[in-house]
Amino acid sequence: MPYLRRWIVAMLMLASPAMAEGPGPVVVELFTSQGCSSCPPADAYLHELAAQDGVVALALHVDYWDYIGWKDSFASPAHTARQKYYAKAQGHRMVYTPQMMVDGTYGVAGTKPEAVAAAIAKHRATPNPVKLDLRREGDTLHILATPRDPSPGRMDVTLFRYEPKASVAIKSGENAGRTLSYANIVTKMEPLGTWSGAKPLRLTYPIKGDRPVVVLIQKAGHGPVTGAAKLE
Repeated sequence: MPYLRRWIVAMLMLASPAMAEGPGPVVVELFTSQGCSSCPPADAYLHELAAQDGVVALALHVDYWDYIGWKDSFASPAHTARQKYYAKAQGHRMVYTPQMMVDGTYGVAGTKPEAVAAAIAKHRATPNPVKLDLRREGDTLHILATPRDPSPGRMDVTLFRYEPKASVAIKSGENAGRTLSYANIVTKMEPLGTWSGAKPLRLTYPIKGDRPVVVLIQKAGHGPVTGAAKLE
């Protein structure tokens, strides 16, 4: 009988992945632009990252290349601001494309996939300080964040929606005449507030449509990612 009880407990644990204490996904944010001639290789690489288990890949199109002849149809000033906040947090004065930010701490040129892969491997080996679970019931998203000990301190909570794939025919600018494919294009980025991390956080958020959802938790002031989850 004790053996049977142990077997039942083991099977329940296997059947409940939300309870698993894994390291958490690694977040890769690509800052890119349809008007940047150096960006297509990084855009293509993001397709590969988006297909990887344990990676949350997001493409944030910036608007500071729009003046050179082609207006990026996915660009948002909020994405540009996010990249600038990252630069400021890390003591940099300039921003550029394509840039990949890994877990909010390591910025690397998107044209260097080997360096990006190495950064992902390094961060994958470190458990996230926050366990984050997402669940959808109809048009309501349920968010549960549980701090691991010790608490990482004050954190920002941000929700993203994205379009998994899209192709765009570029008619002018540096990429004129090309049809480019993009992955995980951020269409919505909304701050949900701050969290002290002193006790579990429970939030609900109204959600419509079938676009995937990502929630990121990171140290306040665009610091390191402490927790991440994706719901497709």
